[in-house]
Amino acid sequence: MFKKILTYGVIAGLIVGSMLSAVTISMKDNPPTYGVALGYLTMLVALSLVFIAVKRYRDLDLGGVIRFWPAFGMGVAISFIAGIFYVTAWEISVAVVNLDFADSYSKAMIAQHKARGVSGEALAKFVAEMDQFKIQYANPVWRLPMVFAEIFPVGVLVSLISAALLRNSRFMPRHTG
Repeated sequence: MFKKILTYGVIAGLIVGSMLSAVTISMKDNPPTYGVALGYLTMLVALSLVFIAVKRYRDLDLGGVIRFWPAFGMGVAISFIAGIFYVTAWEISVAVVNLDFADSYSKAMIAQHKARGVSGEALAKFVAEMDQFKIQYANPVWRLPMVFAEIFPVGVLVSLISAALLRNSRFMPRHTG
């Protein structure tokens, strides 16, 4: 099982990491408005390997039967490995393009608040929050878990769904023949 976890985790990580890198590097100066949707879609595509890995493990190694917790654990482990690749890809991409994400994000959020008509004390409070965000984001002990938290919950959700479906041996049954 460890080999399958490692193999599928690395493949999922390479998929999501390469897409993240490509978008970050190619769109450095002009981030796409669809970036978040594209990012989560890529995560779902990459993490669909959780389902494939658990199904293959169930069918080929376990004779077509797997319990919920082992299936869920396998999915979470694959998601964890993919998450490490995701964080690494983000850090490398940001370094390559010399992107100050915290500053860009902060400016965009402040502009968004101003466009909504926020002003005065409320705007000043929000600007102070964004300044605090920039300080926190500069610290890798804070930043790395925050980037990991973008992908890992998606992996947990995919793992839950995969384990719930595949624990039923009648769901996409093993083909012998």
